[in-house]
Amino acid sequence: MDQFTINLLFVGGSFALYIGIAIWARAGSTSEFYAAGRGVHPVTNGMATAADWMSAASFISMAGLIAFTGYDNSSFLMGWTGGYVLLALLLAPYLRKFGKFTVSEFIGDRFYSQTARIVAVVCLIVASTTYVIGQMTGVGVAFGRFLEVDNTTGLLIGACVVFAYAVFGGMKGVTYTQVAQYCVLITAYTIPAIFISLQLTGNPIPGLGLFGNDVASGVPLLAKLDQVVTELGFASYTAHHANTLNMVLFTLSLMIGTAGLPHVIMRFFTVPKVSDARWSAGWTLVFIALLYLTAPAVGAMARLNITEMMWPNGGINGGAVAVEQIENDSKYDWMSTWQKTGLLDWEDKNGDGKIQYYNDKNADLQAVAAEKGWEGNELTKFNRDILVLANPEIANLPSWVIGLVAAGGLAAALSTAAGLLLAISSAVSHDLIKGAYNPKISEKGELLSARIAMAVAIVVATYLGLNPPGFAAQTVALAFGLAAASIFPALMMGIFTKVNSRGAVAGMIAGISVTLIYIFLHKGWLFIPGTNSFTDADPLLGPIKSTSFGAIGAMVNFTVAYFVSKASDPIPTEIEELVQSVRIPRGAAAAQDH
Repeated sequence: MDQFTINLLFVGGSFALYIGIAIWARAGSTSEFYAAGRGVHPVTNGMATAADWMSAASFISMAGLIAFTGYDNSSFLMGWTGGYVLLALLLAPYLRKFGKFTVSEFIGDRFYSQTARIVAVVCLIVASTTYVIGQMTGVGVAFGRFLEVDNTTGLLIGACVVFAYAVFGGMKGVTYTQVAQYCVLITAYTIPAIFISLQLTGNPIPGLGLFGNDVASGVPLLAKLDQVVTELGFASYTAHHANTLNMVLFTLSLMIGTAGLPHVIMRFFTVPKVSDARWSAGWTLVFIALLYLTAPAVGAMARLNITEMMWPNGGINGGAVAVEQIENDSKYDWMSTWQKTGLLDWEDKNGDGKIQYYNDKNADLQAVAAEKGWEGNELTKFNRDILVLANPEIANLPSWVIGLVAAGGLAAALSTAAGLLLAISSAVSHDLIKGAYNPKISEKGELLSARIAMAVAIVVATYLGLNPPGFAAQTVALAFGLAAASIFPALMMGIFTKVNSRGAVAGMIAGISVTLIYIFLHKGWLFIPGTNSFTDADPLLGPIKSTSFGAIGAMVNFTVAYFVSKASDPIPTEIEELVQSVRIPRGAAAAQDH
């Protein structure tokens, strides 16, 4: 059986499972659509939240970014994991205690303002739409490779699949679908990692193998990797090279952005009690750790494998891989397969029949290149998002492992895309249409509007996903920055301070405005290519990149909210009493439908 057929069996079987679950658990009421009827067990919810959380950025893109940068991109791991702890400890139980359906509804009621609710909806839609772009980018990469079509066609196919099970299932359908998707994605991520760790280090636990010895040379794996990449003119893998201030701001932006993500917070509204929200958070951390402890090993081992494949004759002095070998050796079949997607390419620039892969911007290597007659790096394109999906092929693993990874990568992207689209549709139908413009809308009408909103969001995200502002994880980082600058401060001030409605509204507007402007200045207005004035290589404010600005946006939000609140009337007594009651970790109010 050929690889394409195996891929179809794994991917098709997993999709049949997801759509079948969505039909079985189809939402029949607004409570089931928005909060799964508040009847989800903490362990089940923890698994679903982990799938919702571990998106295409985690599964597909994160290890690739770590692989090609090394230590400096460990900030993705630190920010996302630390942010989830922040969310679990400081926000989730209190928001569940409040007993509402959506984040925007909490902000509107806590700040006793319809304006605050609408501003929160706008912030949520902006952050979630940016996040969905990253997921759809990952969907396009995965579908493009495993259905052997171009990236655009893969993206359009993925959008249709998301539409099929997310629009009809609502939170109830999405919850149980995400449990299945977690099982698929974690299996697909760890099995190849175990195989590769055994190949390179003899240790079946990738996280331990990362700090073990390379079997072929007998030297520590990381020392071997440092030696290999520095010989080719790249930065040392284990050393810190990036600007420390930017790295700190980036990590902080990911942390507080995580704690402000509406689609993750919504998962804690699905459990029966406040104590269940705490248990859900604990189980989610366990399920997340299974992947996040493996990702650094996946990145490092893949980088070593790729580099040695491009220099199979003993490094830079032994000679690069021949074009003939790439075309005829089955070990290199993965290169021609990925070339079809447009995400990998190479060119024999100097006509010597070999493909030299090196850092042609390194001054020392330029001298070596001139001496050897090289004319630049000939691995002309290697999209970071393909690394994890290509990893089993690079390591020459069995065909069934490659098919499993195909299903896992799609599960990761689709599970988060569904959660985000649900957050967007809930904000539009429950907070805008019912909460602000048509309070008397019927439950059937509200469900219909939610599904229409989700369909529109899919179309917009698909269109923007065709020209994303960066790799999947980089695009997602922008979304975290927007959530950090707008939603997280409002939630924190709503639970732990006496900031009033004017302060909250002014803070959210200021925070998201400065952050969005800074992002557009670097990534293009509305992410349109060529409309940017700066780049992340040469940022507007010193070393601060657009992906790191969310932390500064949050500071602006807190500051503006504080001073505006101080200059205006204090919060009403009944709101102060409400805030006090939310902090008491006993019981949970029933969801109010109004």
